[in-house]
Amino acid sequence: MKFLPLYWILIMTTMAIYGQEDVIVVDTTKTIDVRYREDQFYAGFTFNVLFNRPLGIKQTGFSGGVHLGFIRDMPVNKRRNVAVGLGLGYSGNIYNQNLGITEVEGREFTVFEALDADSFDSNRFTTHLIEVPLEFRWRTSTPNVLKFWRVYTGMRLGYLYAFKSTLRRNGDRFIKTVFDELDRLRLGATFTFGWNTFNFHFYYSLNSFFNDNASLSEGVDVGVNTLKIGLLFYIL
Repeated sequence: MKFLPLYWILIMTTMAIYGQEDVIVVDTTKTIDVRYREDQFYAGFTFNVLFNRPLGIKQTGFSGGVHLGFIRDMPVNKRRNVAVGLGLGYSGNIYNQNLGITEVEGREFTVFEALDADSFDSNRFTTHLIEVPLEFRWRTSTPNVLKFWRVYTGMRLGYLYAFKSTLRRNGDRFIKTVFDELDRLRLGATFTFGWNTFNFHFYYSLNSFFNDNASLSEGVDVGVNTLKIGLLFYIL
């Protein structure tokens, strides 16, 4: 009988070991989705820079954008780390600058002018676009790795469905939303790279904001292209 306590200790120890082994088996029997897709929803923000500006046109304050949407991830290899993405998104942007857009009173004639710094209180463009992103995607992902490097490059076709130019000076406000010189069909090249959550995003418009009919009083084309630099976040 003096060995009875030792007997019970051995039994309890054996049960504990088998119990730990059961837990390990449960933890290692996870379902792996071999047909996984990555990065199908995106959201981000950018700092917007105007390029190809005519002499006298400059940015006068912070210009930024907010971007979000869905991209269908379509892997093209067995490992599923190379894919093509096609989706639909929204882009809202603000540009503070000194390009005044007004019209001749009583006539539907748009006037473009470079505003002197002391001649206005504020001047900005506000744009809203529906975009169709097309991407070629490479990443270091696997079905059970949630953190990975990614490099995505592609194009974005957009339609500028809402444009608003707001000029405030001498207590008056001048608003322009519709004019023929605005190029509403937008096309841009994109490049995104990063690790895990944080990804640097670049967008450059391949066509200018305004067509060849938009010119300053000196006859210089207005043009203007956009470069957007910021961060993009992907989920699911």
